[in-house]
Amino acid sequence: MDETDGGGAAGRGRAVLIEDGVEFDGRDATLLRAVHEAGSVAGAASELGRSRARALSRIGALEEAFGTLVDRRRGGSGGGGSRLTDDGRALLDRYDRLQAVLAATARVPETVLAGTVEAVDGELAVIDTAVGTVRGLNGETAVGDAVQVRVGADAVTIYERGERVDPDATSARNRLRGEVVGVDAGETVSTVRVAVDGVPFRVLITAESAERLDLGIGDEVAIRWKATATRVVGHATESDP
Repeated sequence: MDETDGGGAAGRGRAVLIEDGVEFDGRDATLLRAVHEAGSVAGAASELGRSRARALSRIGALEEAFGTLVDRRRGGSGGGGSRLTDDGRALLDRYDRLQAVLAATARVPETVLAGTVEAVDGELAVIDTAVGTVRGLNGETAVGDAVQVRVGADAVTIYERGERVDPDATSARNRLRGEVVGVDAGETVSTVRVAVDGVPFRVLITAESAERLDLGIGDEVAIRWKATATRVVGHATESDP
């Protein structure tokens, strides 16, 4: 089953789960929740202002791809009604987790670099950018493709200039040196802006780290982040850091 934010290169948009080409999105999640709360498809459709036939049709289409989601019971001595199956509840839980991740990601600033793919090594791509060579998780890109490299501020670690950046140096980590050009202090989390060859990187640090590092404008620092925390998105033409 695929997961996507539906937001293209920007990484912002709607959460979608995809199975066999069928999309499960927010409207579908709302329908399943309504079935759970109303205890019937008819009641859910009425609550949502949809027709029962349309709701049943949509559930049927989803079930062809995702498995049985709703247990529909005919009337009788025990009464009729509908309830979510284990698969239905699991699908909702998975959608909610994806939605939560996207909501959190939307609040985290990113550094975005334009670059060109130099090499592809399994799941990792090597990209030539304005700050040098960086590595990231490869999507559907090939050598020579123009791409965007996107790094979330929560994935970057900052060090004092003299501190050893990476005692376990590997090609799976990106390491750069730069200069502090801004510190936006928050109550519990601060955003540090580090210029690397003129390109501003954003780094989130806790209040404890901010106090320990005591960073100021002009301080020379080093930054590091994992290649697995770096998104490589194809068909980019320019940077929008």
